[in-house]
Amino acid sequence: MHIGIIHYAAPPVVGGVETTIYHHARVLTALGHQVTVVAGRGDSVQPGVTYCAEPLAGSRGKVVGAFNRMLAAGEIPANFEALVSETQAALLAHLGNCDVIIGHNLFTLHKNLVLTSAVYRLTQSGEGPPWVAWHHDFAWLRPQYQPDLYPGEPWELLRRPWPGVRHVTVSQAQQADLARLYNISTEAITVVSPGVEPMDFYYCPEVVAELVQQWKLLEADCVFLLPARITRRKNIELGLCWLAAVRKESGWDARLLVTGPPGPHNPSNTAYLDSLLATQRELDLNNAVHFIYQARGTDNPLLLNDVAFASLYQIADAIFFRSRQEGFGIPILEAGLTRLPIFATNLPPFHESAGSKATLFALDAPPYEVAQTIIQTLQTDRAFQLRRRVLANFTWQRIVDTKILPLLMEVIKAKD
Repeated sequence: MHIGIIHYAAPPVVGGVETTIYHHARVLTALGHQVTVVAGRGDSVQPGVTYCAEPLAGSRGKVVGAFNRMLAAGEIPANFEALVSETQAALLAHLGNCDVIIGHNLFTLHKNLVLTSAVYRLTQSGEGPPWVAWHHDFAWLRPQYQPDLYPGEPWELLRRPWPGVRHVTVSQAQQADLARLYNISTEAITVVSPGVEPMDFYYCPEVVAELVQQWKLLEADCVFLLPARITRRKNIELGLCWLAAVRKESGWDARLLVTGPPGPHNPSNTAYLDSLLATQRELDLNNAVHFIYQARGTDNPLLLNDVAFASLYQIADAIFFRSRQEGFGIPILEAGLTRLPIFATNLPPFHESAGSKATLFALDAPPYEVAQTIIQTLQTDRAFQLRRRVLANFTWQRIVDTKILPLLMEVIKAKD
């Protein structure tokens, strides 16, 4: 699919719409689609994305700026029609080969009424690809814009629905506003929210980003972090039992990240790792427990530096710390800094570090009882629930996969 995107500005210009364009183009290109971005300001900053600078698409500049000032005073410039025709030709030259075009803001905002008029005429004449109107703001509904708006065209184009154009808003509240402005049903308007890119937000090093992708951790229902070297006193097998019980009791795709390598001071720790791998198989946790040490195979052990290790706390939803004995337990403090719920064995040092802020269990507590407490704790933790909601519904990848691609395919099919 060849997708055109047009706005007054594009990346690297900073703004909410520009950020949306950046991530739409990034994800669509990664999925193998061709993307052409046209804007009055911006630059070619995304590999694989075609950027076309077009001054007539901007919201300022010598020509557009002069027209904007005259239109804001209620005066239609003498050469308005000529410039509209020139803009139509420019749009077809840049985007005529696209399968579909997404236009941001120009359908309901007055920042370039020449561009708005040109797109209106293309859509009504049927020239070029079909259009999706992506609405972020509405001039006719904002008091601060009223002095710049007048009866008749081109201003009236901003408050009536254009036949043959598919409408998108970025929230249900905006959907209601547009339905009121256009006097149409909300069912005629698709809501596609902006999103987030977790790996950019977390500033994860490349090695951790690769692990997240390799194990599809962002798609899991819950990720527990077990920050420890592989030594027997760390009681890692109990962590595996806890995980198995959580998965059974909840039905979640719950995962466990074991961060460290075998301890360097006891040769038997390698045998302990082998026993843990056997327990992993016995508990049917082959795709649920991830030993970072073995992420690249047994012949190429992976050892994380401090920065990469710290970033794992951003990926995790909670911490397992089920040692048989600890002198202190620094991971309790690290979990506190990153606001992670702590599920740990009931050891005296943890009372000193966590106080009453950790959920502690006796070493011999039945795993199913531990699991029920963990599940109940997380189900009533609003931060955990919101994080999972965001990851399930509001990543750019998820939005493109589940909303944008089906929408664009539907628009293209309707044109055919």
